[in-house]
Amino acid sequence: MTEYSFKQVDVFSSVPCKGNPVAVVVGADTLTTEQMANFASWTNLSETTFLLKPTLPQADYRVRIFTPKTELPFAGHPTLGSCHAWLASGVQPKGSTIIQECGIGLVAIRRDTEKLSFAAPPLLRSGHVEPVVLERVAKGLKIPLSAILASSWADNGPGWLAIMLGSRKEVLALEPDYAALSDMKIGVIGRWDPVQDGVDAQFEVRAFAMGAGVAEDPVTGSLNAALAQWLIGTGRVPVKYIASQGTILKREGRVYIEKIAESIWVGGVTRTQISGIVTL
Repeated sequence: MTEYSFKQVDVFSSVPCKGNPVAVVVGADTLTTEQMANFASWTNLSETTFLLKPTLPQADYRVRIFTPKTELPFAGHPTLGSCHAWLASGVQPKGSTIIQECGIGLVAIRRDTEKLSFAAPPLLRSGHVEPVVLERVAKGLKIPLSAILASSWADNGPGWLAIMLGSRKEVLALEPDYAALSDMKIGVIGRWDPVQDGVDAQFEVRAFAMGAGVAEDPVTGSLNAALAQWLIGTGRVPVKYIASQGTILKREGRVYIEKIAESIWVGGVTRTQISGIVTL
């Protein structure tokens, strides 16, 4: 048994314990894949990550990302939480931009006084959703097919399928049949009404990740990145906006989206909630 530095980081909220937690094991190079998977299953968080020495010269560190069921090539809130834990360990990046190595390759991360932001990686799959699949999604979400204003595959690693509804109210009203969608990962977005909903955010997002062993994820960086690439790319949303997520789960997630030149940056506040030692 070996002791490792451990942090549990809350991501995407300025309010303590109202974002999405990720468990981070630092200096985990001696752990086997089986040990990592077992620990991720034990934490039972949506993701657990392991910080390792990079294998690529450009990278500052490498990360492996596990859900309770499987390993992911990329995920958003674990990227920011892992970067937060890496910086908290006292190391310094090689340049002004932090470079993370993970299953999909290199991901750029920038930091300012309050937030960390990652550059959205290229989509692995995009475009038209097959009618039979969309009908299944509508049935599983218990909504008429006509309620879906737009849809697209939006896979940047986890396998997201994205749909747009007409309003925040419609998004929050969803009560999915999780069993009917057990092998899928569905992201839903709807616009805030500034009169009824306020101006704290412009869009509401929910992430149903049954295929990863999570019924609903509180705040999801990978999904918000994919949504932004799809919706900014098709002119349906502005190049800068704030997404709210986690409302139904009593969270106060806020994801900051901004397109700068050709890159879409996905950011949020990160904070250490638990710091200590884990024995594995």
